[in-house]
Amino acid sequence: MSGVQILVVPETDDGSRLDRWFKRLFPHIAHGRVEKLLRTGQLRVDGKRAKGNFRLEAGQSVRIPPLPDPSEIKEVSPVNDRDKSFMRGLVIYEDSDLIALNKPAGLAVQGGSKTTRHIDGMLPALGEGCRLVHRLDRDTSGVLLIAKSAASAKWAGRAFQSRRAQKIYWGVTNGVPHPRAGEIKGYMAKGRLDNRFGNIHEGKEVMEPVRHGAPNAKHAKTLYHVQANAGQKAAWVIMMPLTGRTHQLRLHMQLLGAPIAGDPKYMTDRPMPGGLENILHLHARSLTIPREGKPDLTLVAPLPKHMDNAFNMLAFNMSQDDVDWDSLQ
Repeated sequence: MSGVQILVVPETDDGSRLDRWFKRLFPHIAHGRVEKLLRTGQLRVDGKRAKGNFRLEAGQSVRIPPLPDPSEIKEVSPVNDRDKSFMRGLVIYEDSDLIALNKPAGLAVQGGSKTTRHIDGMLPALGEGCRLVHRLDRDTSGVLLIAKSAASAKWAGRAFQSRRAQKIYWGVTNGVPHPRAGEIKGYMAKGRLDNRFGNIHEGKEVMEPVRHGAPNAKHAKTLYHVQANAGQKAAWVIMMPLTGRTHQLRLHMQLLGAPIAGDPKYMTDRPMPGGLENILHLHARSLTIPREGKPDLTLVAPLPKHMDNAFNMLAFNMSQDDVDWDSLQ
């Protein structure tokens, strides 16, 4: 049995539901037990009672009550042979502490009210005690880091929280961002999608730019560089988020006049370039994470088929991917 812990919510978990955040860190605790901890006030946020659907903010302190060790829990969520094979097929790196997956577009990282098949639920296929270190949007593909133990999750999570983990994303945009390179920053908060472009997702939750001091405003900062373009119809953009806000890159590209191709929420009235599939063209290309006493670990995920096809059609040379990030700050 562990003792009481006080955990600080990292920026990568900003906006997470309390119950799902808890389950990511302590997957061996049954859902019914989590509900009881919330109901009895043993699981608290900033010293106050909270419900399972409470949305966490970066920097908040969560009280974790004494919990049984994983070795004391016999029940393991079943994973069928098909999902075991599927998960193993996503692995692009593995060592004694970490596993890296190349997550496909369209697969959720965590479950929800209408999502039953997701990465988090299939983690037992990779080994007992595996847990998520960070998240990607459902429609974003690319590098997803998994820790094999609570100890490795802790030090890897600190790398994200301290912003020492370097994340690089590739995107194909509808149009060419202006200016072609630089830094975009500002405040963003949750809003609702309108119907400006005949969007079938009208009313769905999206992020929108707001002024400093607006309710629930979060600061977001991204470095970006247009690596190549096909006239004015499309561009290959390499992005480095310096904060970890929900939909940050998708909103920032829209604000630069060139939303990510295939994005159903952050759109433009310009038609999508012909020949591109109507799937989000955003890929977590690489992740570099520091390791104590060892060289930095860089993980690279191959492009998904729809983006590989786009690069071929638009004649983008993916070998020319160097960016001088220091010059953009």
